[in-house]
Amino acid sequence: MGKEIGYKNRDRFVQLGIAISTLRKVRGLTQEKLAANAGVSRSLISNIEAPNMAYGFSLDVLFNIADALNVDPADLLRASTLPDMIIKSR
Repeated sequence: MGKEIGYKNRDRFVQLGIAISTLRKVRGLTQEKLAANAGVSRSLISNIEAPNMAYGFSLDVLFNIADALNVDPADLLRASTLPDMIIKSR
């Protein structure tokens, strides 16, 4: 199970999951491929990306996912909508 998410941060985790899902699809990766590249399970990626579900995960996982997506972790955290700059970079 993921970490307990406080009400105040729920929307942030939901938006982060949406950003990861969107960027994964833009990069042409399946959940399985992203999980393998990030060194995590596919079920963890699925939980993180689940719509309207706030799933807590560690910074270590965030950094691994960002590396696998070839994006700066800060860009994922800032992304409520993914700017063209992030999608087209790298």
